[in-house]
Amino acid sequence: MALREQFTEHLKAAMRAGDAPRVSTLRMILAKLKDTDIAARPKGIPAVPEEEIVAMLRGMAKSRRESVDLYRQGNRPDLVAKEEAEIAVIESYLPQQMDAAATEQAVAAAIAALGATGIKDMGRVMAALKAQHAATLDMARVGPLVRAKLGG
Repeated sequence: MALREQFTEHLKAAMRAGDAPRVSTLRMILAKLKDTDIAARPKGIPAVPEEEIVAMLRGMAKSRRESVDLYRQGNRPDLVAKEEAEIAVIESYLPQQMDAAATEQAVAAAIAALGATGIKDMGRVMAALKAQHAATLDMARVGPLVRAKLGG
């Protein structure tokens, strides 16, 4: 089942179960998805593809993690709990991320396949990793690893 259908089905199930926090988060996801679809229309795209939905979800989770840090600094445990609950719901729709060992192997394989020798090849390595493992790699964490392996 596609993510788009999962959202609506899970929203209905959460409404029947009376799970207010989950209903709220799913409505927020659907609203963001609708905004993303509307923004893509001028480009001739009636509905964004799964990859863009995953990227949208990653962005939503990232912004909530940043909010959690700010709420912790502001001593607001109630808001921290709310944001963490939203993160849990959002991340339940994201593909499983590679662990550290698998990430290291993917980086080493990309460097070897491209014959990358120095920091000047970092862009090519990052592009190759994104093309092959976009859904399962956190590119923000991979960048420093690639830089270290290329001697940057």
